[in-house]
Amino acid sequence: MSGKIYVVGTPIGNLEDFSPRAVRILSEVDFIAAEDTRVTQKLLNHFGIKKETVSYYEHNKISKGAYLLDRVTAGENLAIVSDAGMPAISDPGEDLVRQAHKAGLEIESVPGPSALITALSISGFPSGRFCFEGFLSVNRISRNKHLEEIKNETRTLIFYEAPHKLLKTLADMRQALGEREICIVKELTKIHETVYHFNFSSAIEFFEVNKPKGEYVIIIRGAEILKDAPQMSFDDAVELAKKLTGKGQSASAAAKEAAQISGFKKGDIYKAIV
Repeated sequence: MSGKIYVVGTPIGNLEDFSPRAVRILSEVDFIAAEDTRVTQKLLNHFGIKKETVSYYEHNKISKGAYLLDRVTAGENLAIVSDAGMPAISDPGEDLVRQAHKAGLEIESVPGPSALITALSISGFPSGRFCFEGFLSVNRISRNKHLEEIKNETRTLIFYEAPHKLLKTLADMRQALGEREICIVKELTKIHETVYHFNFSSAIEFFEVNKPKGEYVIIIRGAEILKDAPQMSFDDAVELAKKLTGKGQSASAAAKEAAQISGFKKGDIYKAIV
């Protein structure tokens, strides 16, 4: 009989946020898949849990994933944890959960803190509809493409960022999205938890003087809805792009201009005209 996989949320800072159920599950499973076994071992030691931990992270997930699922298929129970927060959210555990579903294995959630939800709840920004965008790529082309795709998004946007990349990210966001109201939250649930309200320019000025430290969540107010702007259908946007190409613009440039005017994605328009 196959075992079970538990997706276990861990504290994002304050160890008092670790639930009694999570402690029990980690005490009962046969082994634990951890993003960084050293980080997880500190958590286990604090709660007196002695279990085998197996390293499972972005660069070994393909080879190690099969090993983990083979053990569960053979009858062992596995807990997946990340360094902080819920596994499988902007985390390599996502791939393991997907493969487990394909293999027909039983999966159970043991919920815990989530940085994106925690930050949003104390930001004061609209939370009825929001988009979680994770980390921006370090690749310049992918990074710019990502920002280009969301610049007309009217929902609240949420990103994660590391301290050494924060200033560069804020500058790229300002260039792509224009001046926006933003909220930056650092060190959630820890001693130095801080909530800042800025626009991009004032945030950049602040962190140029105050060196970023800790982990950051960036929350951005969505693009303004232009109530008086004429509503354009996708077909209208495609026709506009075709007219622009007829006037000598490249397909890429025409698609970009039509996207800016209509609000539709440049890539979708481009595909329709080539």
